Amino acid sequence: MTSMTDFGRYLRQQRELRGLTVDDVARNTKIPPTLVVALEEGHAERFPERVFVLNYVRSYATVVGLSPDDVANRFDELPEVERVVEADIGRNELYRRERTVTIVWAVLALALMSSVGLALMQFSMGLARYTHR
Repeated sequence: MTSMTDFGRYLRQQRELRGLTVDDVARNTKIPPTLVVALEEGHAERFPERVFVLNYVRSYATVVGLSPDDVANRFDELPEVERVVEADIGRNELYRRERTVTIVWAVLALALMSSVGLALMQFSMGLARYTHR
């Protein structure tokens, strides 16, 4: 299997071998019939984000009686399928820590400003008492 079109042809053949219609697959998977047809015809441009398509492929396989893992692996091997890039865990952890430190400093600054504001308010109230006597 070398292309999305070949993959779609494979799915269609498996569906037809089992005597199922596009509507049968759509009804049992909750995938709109137009997307079932797009999947079988290899029209990748009609698909939503990869995560949804992978779920569609797995659901389709289950309804047709194929191994969802096998079909999902075949789908992932297609050249047209965008690859998932592994996240850099170290970079993500560093970003999380920096964000946490920023939040802590923001909370401390807010607390300090509130304290200063309350102190100034108390001071001005005290001055007002002594100046109006």
